[in-house]
Amino acid sequence: MKAAEVKKLRDDEIKAEAARLRKRLFELRAQTVTEKTKDSSQFRKTRKDLARVLTERSARMKKATK
Repeated sequence: MKAAEVKKLRDDEIKAEAARLRKRLFELRAQTVTEKTKDSSQFRKTRKDLARVLTERSARMKKATK
């Protein structure tokens, strides 16, 4: 997910996306414990997507408080 795509999301969609990405990270970690992961680069991609979403949420919260 690109930063431009994240900026187009509504506030409730950002919250849902963050929850989805956290769940995906949990599933990836569980998968590495129980079985071999097919694509280990998914960890990095998911973490970066989560960071983009949280950064946008934080920026919107700062903008709203001003």
